[in-house]
Amino acid sequence: MSIKVDFFKVEVVPHDPNWRSAFETESKLIALALRENVVAIHHIGSTAIPQIHAKPIIDMLVEVKDILKIDTQSSEMEALGYQAMGEFGISGRRYFRKDRTHHIHSFEVGSPQIERHLAFRDYMITHSEAAQEYSELKRKLAEKYPDNIEAYMDEKDGFIKAMDLKAAKWRASH
Repeated sequence: MSIKVDFFKVEVVPHDPNWRSAFETESKLIALALRENVVAIHHIGSTAIPQIHAKPIIDMLVEVKDILKIDTQSSEMEALGYQAMGEFGISGRRYFRKDRTHHIHSFEVGSPQIERHLAFRDYMITHSEAAQEYSELKRKLAEKYPDNIEAYMDEKDGFIKAMDLKAAKWRASH
């Protein structure tokens, strides 16, 4: 199934140490907006992995008690500048985006997607050689597909799936 992605230039930049504080600032606003439904907010994606290139978009994983309640909290998220995108291709997710600066992936506690995202992030942080390989792949793909985010994402997919498997095995052994 293909998801329609709005056009924008694929930009991959060196790691910015300010991404962490940008996450912390935004996560506090999200916690206030979603109140008691929030269980945890995690910084995920490439901006959460030190020393690698990334699209300058802060990805956040928001664990919630009730995913359906998120649907009734969309106006609170819209007040923060987010656009509600529904599941956006992943069953059980509620996806929000804010300009080209922040993406929120909300999942209900217990979703296997939570563990997948956190294992990938933690594996990359712990295995710098894999992180640098990912960084270089992202840089090359951004050069190859500067105007085609779908091709950029498609070509990263095999690497990400392979790392997901390694990350899951690594996580299970720890």
